[in-house]
Amino acid sequence: MYAAFIIDVFSRRVLGWQLSKSLRTDLALDALEMAFWTRQRAGQDVAGLRHHSDKGVQYVAVRYTQRLAQAGAVASVGSTGDSYDNALAEAFNSLFKAELIRNKGPFKSIEGLEIAVAEYIDWFNHRRVHGEIGMVPPVEFEDVYHHENPVPAPAGTALTSL
Repeated sequence: MYAAFIIDVFSRRVLGWQLSKSLRTDLALDALEMAFWTRQRAGQDVAGLRHHSDKGVQYVAVRYTQRLAQAGAVASVGSTGDSYDNALAEAFNSLFKAELIRNKGPFKSIEGLEIAVAEYIDWFNHRRVHGEIGMVPPVEFEDVYHHENPVPAPAGTALTSL
């Protein structure tokens, strides 16, 4: 199984995710669409966001880069072989594997894994505290920020992909 995640660097919130039995562009593209939908549903514009990823074939595919451009997001691709370029995504991947896959697996079906991932993302976003954002969950961090700053998030807000 392959997983793709879109994470907001500002709040550490997982905005989009997808699972697949193959590593195709649709995997990453579906996660990106979910992230855009999540932000647009909240009335937030995605234009001008930076989207950082590694040089995985799915993230540099024509369809993927065209969708970023269509949304007004700016692509940022890390250098080859430098895991530090995508450290936030790599850190999330480690947490995901430790907190869900190793602790709750093995999973008997893709459907069972999808349910477990949905539950994990809900917990991660709404209940898991994060030291990088003041020991609160990402959704709470965003709510406080938007309450105190009714203008859009800082221009440096970025999405990262894994």
